[in-house]
Amino acid sequence: MTEGTLLFQQATAEAWTDEDVVARVLTGETELYEIIMRRYNQRLYRIARAILRSNDEAEDVVQDAYVRAYEHLHQFLGRSRFSTWLTKIAVHEALSRAQKLNRSQELEAMIPQEQEAALTEPSISPEQQASQTEMERLLEEAILTLPEHFRTVLMMRDIEEMSTSETAVALDLSEENVKVRLHRARVLLRDELVARASASRSRVFPFMGASCDRVVRTVMTRILNRPVGNPEAF
Repeated sequence: MTEGTLLFQQATAEAWTDEDVVARVLTGETELYEIIMRRYNQRLYRIARAILRSNDEAEDVVQDAYVRAYEHLHQFLGRSRFSTWLTKIAVHEALSRAQKLNRSQELEAMIPQEQEAALTEPSISPEQQASQTEMERLLEEAILTLPEHFRTVLMMRDIEEMSTSETAVALDLSEENVKVRLHRARVLLRDELVARASASRSRVFPFMGASCDRVVRTVMTRILNRPVGNPEAF
């Protein structure tokens, strides 16, 4: 059992709040930042995946979001929940990445290609293979067909079970707008599909095991030798 796992178990057993952890990280206990990552890896990955529709891009966004949050940790003033503040950073990172990717794809489309590149089969992680039941696969595919602004709200509200107010803050929307988008997303998915899949929602778009550990290792390496609250180093 790793030191990080023991810390996570201790934090859970002693009911450390996010704010407790952040306060201790700000005093120099950088290793405790791993607790934050293990708490929110799956949420941030799912939201980034909903926006980008790419496993690799979503994982990169999650890492960048954690580093950016660490660099600006002193700016968290407690006006909202820490999880909302962190989620908003991840949303902004994902939207920024999506805009860059769209511009890149537009430029590539303007350049004549002499021959079509060979298609490669994306690798599938063990945790992804384990999740490929028929219902989960259908749910994931159905969610990814939604327009991005509906897909993101659905992922945050129905899959991650975030509140309407927390989703609104993270996306810079009114609560009424969140409700309208969620209703529209559910209609597009069909209520029957959402209802049948509700029992398995906690297992779709998995981000645990090796993937979770990989993000933790990478982020801890990136922040270990830099001072907390120094955004210029990002």
